[in-house]
Amino acid sequence: MINGIIQYARSNGCSDIHLTHGLPPVFRRNGSIFIGYDIGYDLASTDSDTVIDSLLTDAQRTALSQGQDIDFCYATPFLERQRVNVYHQQGHLCAAIRILNTVIPSFEQLQLPSAIRSLAELPSGLVLVTGPTGSGKSTTLASMIDYINANRSCHIITMEDPIEYLHTHNNAIIHQREVGKDVSDFATALRSALREDPDVILVGEMRDFETVSAAITAAETGHLVLSTLHTTGAANTIDRIIDVFPAGGKEQVRSQLSTVLRGVVTQQLLPTFGGTGRCGAFEVLLGTDAVANLIRENKCFQIPSLLQTGLSDGMCSMNYDLARLVSNGKVSTETALAHSPNKAELLRFLGG
Repeated sequence: MINGIIQYARSNGCSDIHLTHGLPPVFRRNGSIFIGYDIGYDLASTDSDTVIDSLLTDAQRTALSQGQDIDFCYATPFLERQRVNVYHQQGHLCAAIRILNTVIPSFEQLQLPSAIRSLAELPSGLVLVTGPTGSGKSTTLASMIDYINANRSCHIITMEDPIEYLHTHNNAIIHQREVGKDVSDFATALRSALREDPDVILVGEMRDFETVSAAITAAETGHLVLSTLHTTGAANTIDRIIDVFPAGGKEQVRSQLSTVLRGVVTQQLLPTFGGTGRCGAFEVLLGTDAVANLIRENKCFQIPSLLQTGLSDGMCSMNYDLARLVSNGKVSTETALAHSPNKAELLRFLGG
């Protein structure tokens, strides 16, 4: 049953599946939810707990019984991969299933800003891809790793929870470590990686002080470190990193971050005009000398102004990119306004 539900989702361009007690499978397509009443898999009359339980290992069942939520990847017999989160709700199991691309998309297919290619070509430093859940951060990072793998003779180590996209050795050798299977946590994996002769390190998410600190250290010691945060906007991202440090360490981390930060990319996925698909909107901050000075001097509130003047360097604000998408007819004005961090500014870009 579960493979049939996944195939329906893939055939109909869905990004997510929700399995819940008392309802047929629920799907997300182009950002909107719909219930699959007529797809032939009626969880309303089938024990959804049994369907979800069929995906689990004994260790995962034990963790669920102890009140933990479970993250893992599930592959169909066709080797199509899905990211799965299983959790409890009112005494029943529920599952959120994210459909993953079978082939890692290229920069061109994702229509990524050209600055992202330049960031992937850097020999060292810290590059962050940020945005809300479901905004495509993992896919952007997978595309960057795939580009490095194809174009650079180096050693890539990834730490992921769970592993979503599988990479094969190309020009680079690549080792993918899964938290909970290959290593206990991100921070431990990062500390070990520094003894494993890496050139490029991917950290699935910078969740805590230990991971952030280890990532900055890795970038300081000559590695290219790629990671994600659930933040919106470059200024918020930098403030979030600094905020995880104790009061006595904030000045030092500002100095470190100003030295190693090479770029912050914030992205959103928006429904396209007419509701036939989705496209990305991006904010790009590059680690120029001016940006480094603002970080050191604790003036990140001035970064939005710097984004406006940094177009020639490859930078752009989220509102600038939203206005571009509206002007090109890709998204409606209403959609752009709904996703804008500053609606008055966006209206000025759009001519009122």
